[in-house]
Amino acid sequence: MRSWRAWLGIGISVGFLVVAFRGQDFGAIRDALGEVQYGWLVPALAFYFAGVGVRATRWSVLLRPVVGLSARQAFPVVVVGYMANNLLPLRTGELVRSYVLARRYGAKKTSVLATIAVERLFDGLTMLGFMLAATGVVGFTAELRQLTIVAFVLFAGLLIGFFALTLGGSLRDRLLQLVLGPLPTPVADRVERLAESFLSGLGVLRRKSDLALVAGTSLLAWLCEAAMYWTIARGFGAGLADTMGVGATLLTTGVANMSTLIPSSPGYVGPFEYGVKLVVNGALGVPEPLALSYAIVVHAALFFPITLWGLIEWWRQHLSLAQIRELDEGDPGAGPRDPGSVSRRSVPGGVTAVATKARVKAVSTSGGERGRAGAATNGNRAVVAEPVTPLPPVKLPRARRKATRR
Repeated sequence: MRSWRAWLGIGISVGFLVVAFRGQDFGAIRDALGEVQYGWLVPALAFYFAGVGVRATRWSVLLRPVVGLSARQAFPVVVVGYMANNLLPLRTGELVRSYVLARRYGAKKTSVLATIAVERLFDGLTMLGFMLAATGVVGFTAELRQLTIVAFVLFAGLLIGFFALTLGGSLRDRLLQLVLGPLPTPVADRVERLAESFLSGLGVLRRKSDLALVAGTSLLAWLCEAAMYWTIARGFGAGLADTMGVGATLLTTGVANMSTLIPSSPGYVGPFEYGVKLVVNGALGVPEPLALSYAIVVHAALFFPITLWGLIEWWRQHLSLAQIRELDEGDPGAGPRDPGSVSRRSVPGGVTAVATKARVKAVSTSGGERGRAGAATNGNRAVVAEPVTPLPPVKLPRARRKATRR
């Protein structure tokens, strides 16, 4: 990826590390780490990977308007994305996930990125819910109150904006025409295609049953991760275990993960430690060396196992850094370069996966609606995208666009 992004992320991480560890007794932190009962990591990691499995299920639901994918097929792609987020700067893992789906199943990258945006929206809303649920049992500091207000405004605004995009209507069309009007025709055509591709990825927001399933799996996935935080705290003895009750664990999970939304170095080093310290030391009153040692252990448990698994999946899917670097240079809305090609690659168990890009066909109806269907075959079993309620088409008459440009 471009070097300036990496340096920006490193600079942000260094700033947060300085704030978190400034004036600390590193000997006390080392002693606290030496007294941890690391056997608690075994059940903690079981909770964590259960949550990753739930996230794969959630993403398969979000992808229904884009490509038919089972949770089992989505799981390795999720793992690769998390690995890339840990090793590459500024959440590059989201781009990697879109690239892998485009390469293996013919999905449009922009549509996939739209589903990831919805995924992040529900993550943020769940974290906000955790923080609000903890208000009754944990006294908030001024910093935590400010963070909660900012998070509420941000995610409420995103939620309203996403639903407004799915409603369609003349207002959305006029806004798009306003953006496209001044652009040269080739650029406007490309932006229009990207907009249509992105909007197709938001199709799940129009299905109440899928939306409820996404909300439920979001809650379950984050409860699994919160259980990991709670379990690891047991390994630190009474000094931390007695303090980390249910409310305190939910608050720590919410604030720590909310902090990782800040663009930073690979693995969110810095913002994560700062977020944990903000709660465990600032709100709960745990001594700073113990709070920071807890942050280090939790962060290591979140980082190393999923990264190792992701590297294995990276190798099995024959990915390379050179391919990922091309993500910035190619058309983000494009699928595979050869839409009609069929690619064969080995998968676990010696089964051969055959992935083809399903062509999207417009179906004329009395209401002008369109249906989409995608299919990907895995061995002898086909996974077909469920029919979804389509988004209203973006009506951008070319004649009007040209007139606007004049």
